[in-house]
Amino acid sequence: MGGDINKVGVARAYALWAPVYDFVFGKVFAPGRSAAVHAAAAACGPQGGHLLEVGVGTGLSLPDYPRNIRILGIDLSEPMLRKAHQRVADQSLDNVEGLAVMDAAAMALPDRSFDAVVAQFVITAVPHPEATLDEFARVLKPGGEIILVNHIGAESGARWLFERCFAPLARKLGWRPEFSFARLADWAAGHGGVRIVERRPLAPLGHFALIRFARLDTTETRNA
Repeated sequence: MGGDINKVGVARAYALWAPVYDFVFGKVFAPGRSAAVHAAAAACGPQGGHLLEVGVGTGLSLPDYPRNIRILGIDLSEPMLRKAHQRVADQSLDNVEGLAVMDAAAMALPDRSFDAVVAQFVITAVPHPEATLDEFARVLKPGGEIILVNHIGAESGARWLFERCFAPLARKLGWRPEFSFARLADWAAGHGGVRIVERRPLAPLGHFALIRFARLDTTETRNA
């Protein structure tokens, strides 16, 4: 599944979005960003922790994280990351340890490195969502959380029909509007080392959702 979107197409789409991304999506995606940041802060705990933001883009979320959370941000789009680098410099975000061009489905990062992995508006835009989620789980410490914010496709009705009609055009823009929650649930069940701990609808109109997965430790996995 997922071969209908490719890395070259995604990189090209977001290179076009980079100059106007903050203006077009800044306010629209603000509720999702806020929900993700609060969930990440809770996952890292009061002492802070180590966080990976996948699809960090222009770095809109970076100033909002508590400063005791150390952050690595990755993205496939170099033009988007250039804007993120500028934001880090302008706002003196010294808790951002690095920003790197990287493929989310093949991350050059060690196992069990992060207390939280945050991916906002990403999982519907990658070529291979399940392989990407596998990577998120791989680099997560036991007890850590994967925190997704994403549009979730309707299961029926007029929006379901619209999303399927709109899908061919949306793919050219770099995402899948019909992506279902069932696909995430099936991945979690098949993986065996994660469990869904929250699915919460977000503004506008509940078309977006915060979805949290907990990484199980080895004993919990064995006893499941």
